[in-house]
Amino acid sequence: MDFVHFFFYLIVAAVCAGIASRIVPGVGKNGFLGSAVLGMIGAWVGTMLLGNVGPSLEGVPLAPAIVGSAAIIFAAHAISRLFAGFSAGAKGKGKKPS
Repeated sequence: MDFVHFFFYLIVAAVCAGIASRIVPGVGKNGFLGSAVLGMIGAWVGTMLLGNVGPSLEGVPLAPAIVGSAAIIFAAHAISRLFAGFSAGAKGKGKKPS
């Protein structure tokens, strides 16, 4: 895989993750690099779960990439909320002042 192919792969993966982040409710923006990483992981997971179905662009199967990215984004959001709850409880946030 040469640099140009990898660059286009990142762009397609980031777009798929951007679409997936619009599907998953309550998730903020990740930025280009975060979306690209989540898109690459999501494309891998989606392809493992669904196979190479649907159209493909630059070697990225679009439907599995979007579904896999949505699953990864949902899981990352759930884990971050879980850790945010632990850290808020440890710092005493959320308590009313006496």
